[in-house]
Amino acid sequence: MNISLIGYGKMGREIEQLCIKRGHHIYSIVDPTLGTELTALKGTDIAIEFTQPTAVIANISYCLDHEIPIVCGTTGWHDSLAEVKQMCISNRGSMFYSSNFSIGVNLFWKISKYMMELLDTYPEYALGLHEIHHDQKKDAPSGTAVTLAQNLLSKSMRFKDWHTSNTFSQTYSESIPISSERVGTVPGVHKVEFRSIHDKIELSHDAFSRGGFVAGVVTAAEWLVGKEGFFSMDDLFKTSDI
Repeated sequence: MNISLIGYGKMGREIEQLCIKRGHHIYSIVDPTLGTELTALKGTDIAIEFTQPTAVIANISYCLDHEIPIVCGTTGWHDSLAEVKQMCISNRGSMFYSSNFSIGVNLFWKISKYMMELLDTYPEYALGLHEIHHDQKKDAPSGTAVTLAQNLLSKSMRFKDWHTSNTFSQTYSESIPISSERVGTVPGVHKVEFRSIHDKIELSHDAFSRGGFVAGVVTAAEWLVGKEGFFSMDDLFKTSDI
């Protein structure tokens, strides 16, 4: 399969290595540091996009307008997600988006939702979320943490919204606090904590490397080819042996 990369940072380079290892051909790489433009995508089978929130909408639009299937892992643009989804459907395009492609993180999300279902009826337990990433990550909270909060909200009658917090704390109010740290080269840590005056219940996911994310991205690209619509990791889980 001919795969093009939009963005050639650390993630892009690791995706490139795994694509080659799986027998795919890197058709083109679009990145300002290389002096390449989106027109280099013409003729590719699929594009994988990992750039910045300021660039992602234009990159997606170009691919959808030119009938290029796109896998997107850029975060920090969630407010535009509904608009992009409608753009994909209107164009009869092909797009796969996730704020996190790690199989482990997606399982963590599912377990967290079940945890919320169980504890939502126990108001004596306050709730807080915390995430830690490397100091090069620009968006805070992370897209993974935002998705986590939204998953919890979908299973709660007690909490109505989420908000950012300067420190890791728990709240009894109707808004879930999310605190963030940017430290060194940490690939990603996400934590859910329910705390009462007597005890605490904690669930966390700690990524040791980018390997899990990269494998999920390439698997999504292989899965997306030949499909029409807007897809997520939930769709991949439903139709594969992962």
